[in-house]
Amino acid sequence: MSTEPFSLPPGTNTVAPPAQRGNNADARLFLNRELSWLEFNQRVLDEAADPGVPLLERVKFLAIVATNLDEFFMIRVAGLKQQVAGGDPVEPSADGMSPQECVAAISARTHRMVRDQYVLWREQVRPALAAVGIALPSAEAWGPDLTKRMEDYFAREIYPVLTPLVIDPGHPFPHLKNKSLNLGVSFESDREEGGVGFAVVQVPSITPRLVDCGVVNGARTFVLLEDIIARNVGSLFTGVKIYSVSSFRLTRNWDLEIDEEEAEDLLVEIQQELRRRDRGSAVRLEAAAAMDPRALELLRDVLGLEPVDVYPIDGPLHLGDLMAVMVADDRRELRDEPFSPQLVPPLRDTEDPFALVAERDVLLQHPYESFDSVVDFVSRAADDPKVLAIKITLYRAGRDSPFVRALARAAENGKQVTALVELKARFDEEANIQWARALEESGVHVVYGLIGLKTHAKVCLIVRREASGLKRYVHMATGNYNPTTARLYTDLSLFSSRPELGDDATALFNLLTGYCEPPVWKRLAVAPLGVREAVLRLIRREADHARAGRPARLVAKLNALVDPKVITALYEASQAGVTIDLIVRGICCLRPGVPGVSDRIRVVSIIDRFLEHARVVAVENGGAREVYLSSADWMPRNFDRRVEVFFPVEHPPMAQWIFNEVLGVQLADNVKMRVMRPDGTYERRAPAEGEAPLRCQSRFMESARERARAKLTGPVSPFRLRPNVSVPAAPVDHTPVSVAPARRRRKRGS
Repeated sequence: MSTEPFSLPPGTNTVAPPAQRGNNADARLFLNRELSWLEFNQRVLDEAADPGVPLLERVKFLAIVATNLDEFFMIRVAGLKQQVAGGDPVEPSADGMSPQECVAAISARTHRMVRDQYVLWREQVRPALAAVGIALPSAEAWGPDLTKRMEDYFAREIYPVLTPLVIDPGHPFPHLKNKSLNLGVSFESDREEGGVGFAVVQVPSITPRLVDCGVVNGARTFVLLEDIIARNVGSLFTGVKIYSVSSFRLTRNWDLEIDEEEAEDLLVEIQQELRRRDRGSAVRLEAAAAMDPRALELLRDVLGLEPVDVYPIDGPLHLGDLMAVMVADDRRELRDEPFSPQLVPPLRDTEDPFALVAERDVLLQHPYESFDSVVDFVSRAADDPKVLAIKITLYRAGRDSPFVRALARAAENGKQVTALVELKARFDEEANIQWARALEESGVHVVYGLIGLKTHAKVCLIVRREASGLKRYVHMATGNYNPTTARLYTDLSLFSSRPELGDDATALFNLLTGYCEPPVWKRLAVAPLGVREAVLRLIRREADHARAGRPARLVAKLNALVDPKVITALYEASQAGVTIDLIVRGICCLRPGVPGVSDRIRVVSIIDRFLEHARVVAVENGGAREVYLSSADWMPRNFDRRVEVFFPVEHPPMAQWIFNEVLGVQLADNVKMRVMRPDGTYERRAPAEGEAPLRCQSRFMESARERARAKLTGPVSPFRLRPNVSVPAAPVDHTPVSVAPARRRRKRGS
C-alpha cells in the first residue's frame, strides 16, 4: 500500500453505489482486501518487534506471522493464481484491481514483510533469547561436544527414517507435501550434464523440528532438525562429493473443491478431497538464501513457479515452529501476566442455572469470564430429566470436545439431540468428520447443513418441560463452542429464555434440518436471508437521525469489513453527520478520514495477548441506544454464503454496559490500539500528555477479577456495573428495530 497522503481527484466527494461504479475515483475509495490482510499481519509483526512485549510473547507473535502467511498463501493467493491461470475475464474487485495486479502487489508486499521478519529475528529476538539463556545455535557454532551428541542422535533417531531421492531420468522428481520441509543436495555426478546431480531429502515431520538438547554451555539449547541432517548428510551419499546442502519448503493450494450438488454423501466426498488436496498446485517456495542457484532453478522449473514466488530466507525456515521454544520455557517474567478465566456471578452463585436464565438474560465476556459456564449449561441439560431436546450448531468444536461428550450422553439418556456439524470449516475438516461420526454412533441426529452454504452461526437451543409447560432456553454467541479457543479469543455470549428468541431459534433449526419455509423472524436476522439488509437498515436509520438533528452514532466491532454495499452505506452515513467508530481487527476495505467522504469515520485495530473476535454493533438511535451481537463479519461471504445470526441485546442495562464498558473501553485504549490512515496503513496510538495508559484487555481482566470477588445479593443485573457507567435516569424505548427480512420463498438446497 502506498504511504503517500491519500486524496481524491478534484471534484470527487461522493461514492456511487457498487452497481454504478466504474471510474477510478470510486475504486480508490476501496482498499484491496488482500493487501489489507497483509497490513493486519504487519500489526502482528509489530507486536513481535515491540520491546515492551515480554520476550516469549514476542516469539509467539513472530510464529503467528509465519503461520498466518501459510494460510494466506494456501487459500487466498492460491485462489488468485487460479483466476490468473484460468485466463477467463474476472470482474475486478471493488478497489479496481485485477487478479494479476493483486498477485503482483501481494508479492511485493510479502517479500518486504518476510525480510523485516527475519531482520527482526536475527538482530533482536534471537540475541534477546540468548541473553536470557535460550540458544538456537547454527550448525557452525555447535562446538565439538554438541556436534558429537548430534551425530549420535542422528544415527539413533533420524538416519533410519530418511530416504535420499536422487533426481535423474530414472528417478522422477518426488511429490513434496504441502508445508513439507526438505533439503536440496547438490553433489558431483558424472551422469549429469555439467557434472552436478541433485537430490531431495525430506525432513521427517514425525520428529520434533526443534530438538531440545538441554543445557549446553549454560544455555537451554535447541537445534534445528534440518541442521542435524545437513551436517550428517554424507552418510546418505557415501563416496560422493557434496557441493551444497540447503533447506527449502513448499506451500501448495490447500482449498477444497467440492461439488455439493453432485455429492451423494458429503462426508465421504470431503474425506476423499482431503486425501487429494495435498497434491494442489505449488504457490510459494521458501528456500535458504545460500541455496545453489542451479538447484533453485530446477525446483522452480519442476514446480511451475515464477521468480517472484521464491522467498529467499536468511534464517530458519518457517518461524512458526518457534512456538516450541515458548512451550518449553515457563519463566513468568518472560510472559504476559498469568490470568485464569473467572467464574463470576450470577452463574457461579446459583444452584439452578435454568431457574436463573428463566428470570433474566445472562451475558458473559470471554475469555475474561469462564467458558466453563457454557459447558456446564449444556452438560447439565444432558443429564437433566426435565430436558427433552438439545439442538446446537458446531463449527469448530476442537478435539476431545466436552460438548461432543455431553451431546452423546444426552442422546444415550433418551433425549432428542440434533447437532448441525459444519464439515467445511476450513482446516478443521478432518477433526469435524471424526466427532461427527462419534456423535452419530451415540444416537445424535447429525446434519451437515444446507447445500452451498457454511453454517457459521453459534446457537444452542434447549427444550425443557417445567410446571408451566415447555420452556426454551437459548445460548447465542459470537464465538465457537470450543473451550480451547474460548481461552484465547475475546467473545460475548448470551443466555436467554425470551420467548421470541426461542421461537426464532426453533425456526432456525427447522430451516437447517428440514428445508422448511423460513418464517418472519421476531428478533433474529439470519444470513443469507437478511443480515446485510439488517445492517444496512441500522446504518441508514442513523443517517436519518443525523439529518433530523437527533443523536446519531454507530460503533461496530468486527474481524473484517469488506462488503462494498455496507461500506458505501457507511460513507453515506458519515456524509449525513453520523459519528462512526469501527474496531476492526483484520481486513478493512473502507478508507477512513477521506475529506468529503469519510471525515466522521475512525477505524482502529487492537492486537494483544487475546485474539479480538467478537462482532458487536451499537447504535445511538436518537437517544434510545441499541446493541446487537452476531456471528457474522461484514463480508460478502458471511452475508451471502453462510448461515449467520444477528441478534439484539434486549436487557437495557446490559446493552448500556456493552456500549460503555466493552466498546467504550476499547476505543479508549492507548497502549495496544492502532489507528488506520486513509492509505490503509496504521499508526500506534500513544497516551496523550497527562493521559494515563489504558490497555483494554488488562482492564477487562481486572474487571472480571472484581466481579469474581463480588457476591450476588438481591435482584441485580447479570453483571456489576462500573461506577462510571451512565445509565439513563428515565426509561427509554429499547424495543429493537425490526431486522427481519421480508418473507420470501427459498428453493430446496439453494
